Amino acid sequence: MLGYIRDWFQRRFSDPNAVTLTLLLLIGFGLIIFFGTVLAPILVAIALAYLLEWPVNRLQRFGFKRLYAVFLVFTFFLAFFFASIVFLVPVIWQQSVNLLAELPQIAQAWREMMESVEDVAPAFIDASQLQLFTDKVNDRLLTLGQTILERSWNTLMLLAVLLVYTIIVPLLVFFMLKDKDLLLNHFNRILPEQRRLISQVGTEMNLQIMNYIRGKALEIIIVGLAAYATFYFFDLRYAALLATLVGFSVLVPYIGAAVVTIPIALVGLFQFGLSMTLFWLIFAYGILQALDGNVLVPILFSEAVALHPVYIIAAVLIFGAIWGFWGVFFAIPLASLVKAVITALSSHKEEIA
Repeated sequence: MLGYIRDWFQRRFSDPNAVTLTLLLLIGFGLIIFFGTVLAPILVAIALAYLLEWPVNRLQRFGFKRLYAVFLVFTFFLAFFFASIVFLVPVIWQQSVNLLAELPQIAQAWREMMESVEDVAPAFIDASQLQLFTDKVNDRLLTLGQTILERSWNTLMLLAVLLVYTIIVPLLVFFMLKDKDLLLNHFNRILPEQRRLISQVGTEMNLQIMNYIRGKALEIIIVGLAAYATFYFFDLRYAALLATLVGFSVLVPYIGAAVVTIPIALVGLFQFGLSMTLFWLIFAYGILQALDGNVLVPILFSEAVALHPVYIIAAVLIFGAIWGFWGVFFAIPLASLVKAVITALSSHKEEIA
């Protein structure tokens, strides 16, 4: 057994390029696992720089110098960013506070619906189990509301984090765009000479990450606006808040759409009761999710590496458990990275053979 492991290790890591790639991956994942919270603003800035690099490249193709293209794109980015803070964030915040204040009434509406179901089918529903389940749902809703309010009002760390993200991150994005070549040269100087596999994986991942971030940004905007139009048509309360949740739910493939259905159904139940309006609301939301998954995603991510849904869900669970929200956000690029590494090592093995 030990001999087999030794032979496998020698075959895989006899080339310094494979050793260099492995060490770089270990260092990178180690930094993310142990210093992910500290590095989060830098990683957010990198993601935004990838997003804005596409319009900068387009302007350069039209004859703009890179510096002027960066200034133009960054100005539009700041305008959109601060417009969102001024107009969208206050509305979402107010609707969030109102929704949290009405959680007890929503819980009561849920209780009444369960009681009506019990009256219709008493032979299939145990009243004691129904009461226990309803009490747990009510307690969870109330606890969630109190926790969010306490963390929102009683902690100064939230304000500090917001200041970091509103001031430091835009500065990082600007300099990453402006001095892209200089920063890449600095990074290349750190790498050892045996970096053929690193270059192979890096070239593939650069295209994948750029396509993924650009596609996800467009998907969030399109799905969020479509959800807001749908909720506005039905005159659903908290339309802006729920549409924002639906938009950001696309960051978590498959799971996000299912999870965000719960608050939509609860608010619809509280507002419309068990009626045809509630049915049509859920039906329209289902159509929106079907169009997103079967039409929008194939169009936006046509250049992405095809990954089986099992691998995507596994990546969401694994990287989410390791790195929280950012692990979920970067689950697909990280899964693509694993695939690119396996492909590079496999091709390296064939070359040796």
